[in-house]
Amino acid sequence: MIKIEEKAILIRINKTFKRSMDSQILYDYARGRWRINTVKAKKASYAIAVFKGVIQEVYEIEDWHKAGTTESSRMQTSNLELNSALSLIGRFEFTGKLAPTYIREKYNQKSVSHYFARGNSNPINYVNL
Repeated sequence: MIKIEEKAILIRINKTFKRSMDSQILYDYARGRWRINTVKAKKASYAIAVFKGVIQEVYEIEDWHKAGTTESSRMQTSNLELNSALSLIGRFEFTGKLAPTYIREKYNQKSVSHYFARGNSNPINYVNL
């Protein structure tokens, strides 16, 4: 277990993560289509993709956008319910890039399960905001 020291948003991608994902697909699934507190999210420096309590990747956030308004490699047929215009209302996605190497090495493959209360199904958790 590791303590997150930076301003970050933890994003659980349990429903969509596959070990076979390439880095672009992982980024696109981690970054998009979330119901967030935009005031808090805009204060975060990093978005951290989490699968089953373990950090898979860390991204430096550049900006937040309304969901579905930026280019994405997400498969349009992967979940039709989540790809409809109606389902994107009130949701957001970030654009960014891989975090600096020292941040990624500090956090990747470390457990952050202690940041999610047992029974909490919300995929978003704000840290140090």
